[in-house]
Amino acid sequence: MSSYFKCSNGLSFVGKDFHAFRVTLSFSSLNFTAQFSLKVDMQHTGAKDTQLRESSNQKVHPQPMEEATNQSPEAMEALVSKIFTNISSLKSAYIQLQAAHTPYDPDKIQAADKLVISELKNLSELKHFYREHNPKPVCASPQDSRLAAEIQEQQSLLKTYEVMVKKFQSEIQNKDSEIVHLEQQIQDSSQRRVKLEKNLKLRGLSTKESEGSGGESGQFSLELSPELFRSAVEAASRAIHDFSKPLINMMKAAGWDLDAAASSIEPNIVYAKRAHKKYAFESQICLRMFIGFQDESFGMKPENQDETRESLYQEYLSLREIDPLDAVGQNPDSMFGKFCQRKYLTVVHEKMEASFFGNLDQRNYIVDGGHPRTAFYQAFLKLAKVIWLLHRLAHSFDPPVKVFQVKRDSEFSEVYMESVVKDFIIENGDEKPKVGLMVMPGFGIGGSIIQSQVYLTGIKVAE
Repeated sequence: MSSYFKCSNGLSFVGKDFHAFRVTLSFSSLNFTAQFSLKVDMQHTGAKDTQLRESSNQKVHPQPMEEATNQSPEAMEALVSKIFTNISSLKSAYIQLQAAHTPYDPDKIQAADKLVISELKNLSELKHFYREHNPKPVCASPQDSRLAAEIQEQQSLLKTYEVMVKKFQSEIQNKDSEIVHLEQQIQDSSQRRVKLEKNLKLRGLSTKESEGSGGESGQFSLELSPELFRSAVEAASRAIHDFSKPLINMMKAAGWDLDAAASSIEPNIVYAKRAHKKYAFESQICLRMFIGFQDESFGMKPENQDETRESLYQEYLSLREIDPLDAVGQNPDSMFGKFCQRKYLTVVHEKMEASFFGNLDQRNYIVDGGHPRTAFYQAFLKLAKVIWLLHRLAHSFDPPVKVFQVKRDSEFSEVYMESVVKDFIIENGDEKPKVGLMVMPGFGIGGSIIQSQVYLTGIKVAE
């Protein structure tokens, strides 16, 4: 006797006269097939006697069949129903898993994967439930099919766990990579923060002050520091040195006698090396650029008679970020523009310019209030900007920074002076070196001294 049931969800249920039922799940459209067997004892009460009579001539082994025969048909029907429901859910979960691959969605794949595993666990629990309530006959044979099925199931579970372990290892590696990337971002952010704090310090700002500066209008809450002014002095010294290079090169190209020109600036200076005569030209540029430095308006007619320390410092901050040619181009008649014109005419002598260019066209253009875009004038604008910024910053302090000069033949003092030649030698019995040239003035800021830079005459240098 046999019976056959077919469901719309792709499941078939076949029963035969040996009282075993096979449930087959086929996902042909998904290239996936899952099969499992479930033997169910559906005997009628009278069938037991018939079976005993048919097997009267066979050897009977002790079998725990009492519990199985007591299993009600209603309970077995409920179990089979649960199996069909579980298989339908498994099919749905597998469809969701494949659908999550097109298009590829990692989140949906993970969710569907968890759902498939959950349904497989439920199916396994039903299988164990059935085995617990319908034990197999005791069999002493080593080829016991139930034991083989258990081994196969454990091997399948082991493979599943191996796949899951590999997946978790891959996730751990991804997390480790993310941690390394985040640590690198933290390191980069820390380096940027240090640079920003350094820039704020150079501008005379602290982080606390920059956050609270907008809370009180009309108050000069920015704190200036000696370190900020010292960096501006160093920038001015470099700018003088940089401008002296094209000036000396143009003198050479024009056929000037540089030795005679250096002697005319400051005669009777004993230079340790001929190359040191460049300091004479730097000294001359510096002296002329710093004329009027102690005056709050730098010898210019101020645009605003009510200039304050705050306005001077704000001008310093705004101008330091602008190209000097753009600054004079936008407002050629500003105080800075007029300062550049006046200082150029003071530093570059009329005869010098005529020898450089063969005419005075550029000079006349500047006298008329213009700012030429020649390379030489642009080089001078860079110098003029640095000196102007130094002046605005000096008068932003309260009290203003004091500038002091060092006269020729003054005895060298390490407190107030710094030699531009670092490797000079003083032998025993020699007199203390004296100042031949002041290359850069000194400054007094609060209780601190920024040394003037001098060239010492009659010194010896290490070979």
